[in-house]
Amino acid sequence: MSTKDKNENIAEEQEKDIQQEQQTEAQQELSVEEKLAEDLAKEKDKFLRLFAEFENYKKRTSKERSELFKTANQEVLGVMLPVLDDFDRALQQMVSAEDKELVKGVELISNKLRNTLKNKGLEEIEVKQGDAFDAEIHEAITQIPAPTEDLKGKIIDVVEKGYKLSEKVLRHPKVVVGQQ
Repeated sequence: MSTKDKNENIAEEQEKDIQQEQQTEAQQELSVEEKLAEDLAKEKDKFLRLFAEFENYKKRTSKERSELFKTANQEVLGVMLPVLDDFDRALQQMVSAEDKELVKGVELISNKLRNTLKNKGLEEIEVKQGDAFDAEIHEAITQIPAPTEDLKGKIIDVVEKGYKLSEKVLRHPKVVVGQQ
């Protein structure tokens, strides 16, 4: 081999080495880009998960706050229930009173108290004689023999009214049930 051939071979080898280095560099650049893209995708996924978790937290705390506002008066309203019962008993006893103005005054105060509590979300649980007994709603305080066949297993008398606050039962109505 001549020097010229050797030089050409060396030049070709150098050219091949340069091409291989360029390919290696290109591959490294691609792998760096791929790695950066992969890291970016991971971070984006983390961000989206964190954002979703925060949104869920906001919804949950908003719901809890709303529930708290709805039931914040629960204790106070629960303490007022015996006062309502006392008004009912007083009005029943005053029906035969001679002083109609006194009866009217007590009725006005009773109605004002009831309307105020109703505006705060207190509702009376409607129960009447002949309604079907439901253990989840009613509290049976006793059973007596049913006066008629159709009242067996049904409510015969309401001893104490029940109340609820925003669909939550504060006090179950106390009832007498006919034996089956």
